[in-house]
Amino acid sequence: MRHRKAGLKLSRKTGHLNSMFRNLVTSLLKHDRIRTTDTKAKELRRWADHLITLAKRGDLHARRQALAIVQEPAVVHALFEKAGERFGQTAGGYTRLAKLGARPGDAAPMTLVELMGAEVQGKKKKKGRKKAAPSTAGKKKAAGPKAEAKEKASKETPAGDSSPKEAG
Repeated sequence: MRHRKAGLKLSRKTGHLNSMFRNLVTSLLKHDRIRTTDTKAKELRRWADHLITLAKRGDLHARRQALAIVQEPAVVHALFEKAGERFGQTAGGYTRLAKLGARPGDAAPMTLVELMGAEVQGKKKKKGRKKAAPSTAGKKKAAGPKAEAKEKASKETPAGDSSPKEAG
């Protein structure tokens, strides 16, 4: 009997299931977003929310519990460092699921799983990037080839030379 066995089976044995979700949650915490199938995404949400709750608690026992699940100690360290400021105000629901459509190979429904605090950091990064067109270099190119030809001509003729244009 499966009494008190929470979670989906997904037609896999327990060892395979646990290692698969450990890999998925490690990738999610490392990259802030991953693509996976719908059913895996719904179960992954439970694992990720549990780990973020441990990180918000922040004590040594919680860190050791997280290290038992997440496979990279650097990811656990980064999670515990950022969890307070990134997820501090939120009480649960740290992940977002966005439907992507069917996978081309087998038509499996795909989902994008991302951490909710990721858009705050993403916006900060986007503000730093600027397009090349509004800069002064873009304005010189927009001036056209005639302006460039005038600049070349003024550089080629020295100021002391008398040319036929100046003599006339």
